Amino acid sequence: MLRSAAALLTRKSTATMDEVARAAGISRATLHRQFAGRDALVRALEALGIAECEAALAAARTDEGPATDAVRRLVAEIEPHAGLLAFLYSENQLFEGEEQNEGWARIDESVATLFRRGQSSGEFRIDLTPAWLTEALYGLLASAAWAVAEGRVAPKDFTHMIVELLLGGVRRPAEPAARKES
Repeated sequence: MLRSAAALLTRKSTATMDEVARAAGISRATLHRQFAGRDALVRALEALGIAECEAALAAARTDEGPATDAVRRLVAEIEPHAGLLAFLYSENQLFEGEEQNEGWARIDESVATLFRRGQSSGEFRIDLTPAWLTEALYGLLASAAWAVAEGRVAPKDFTHMIVELLLGGVRRPAEPAARKES
């Protein structure tokens, strides 16, 4: 049921509970027995999104190999869940107040750790904070998911677009060769 709700809300974030029930193939009453309202449904989707992000982080092995390769693996692992994450990214209620799920903080820290590792190894620029790079990655993931969902971008280009744009801006430039004196 949650996956059906996620699929619908990814395509239509303003869907009503009636529409969610229809998409899940259940009655509205059954949906309301499971979730008291939209807020409860969104919180359940949040838990699903966090679990999927954490699984993607584990599968991407972000602590192995060059950081640039780990970023590529991470984006590829998140791709199947990007639509749900894009929906959740737009749900302000999830990121405000005292009820913020600590799962997001764990995910933020894992991604920021990857960027810090890339900075320490000399792969990534040090003038951009790991927190900013993390937010930039989230924004690119959400934007690409929306573009794919709306048919403006081919799904096969998802990972390439994000990785190339992000790494193009985050890679530390090569040191210029010393000039020969004439």
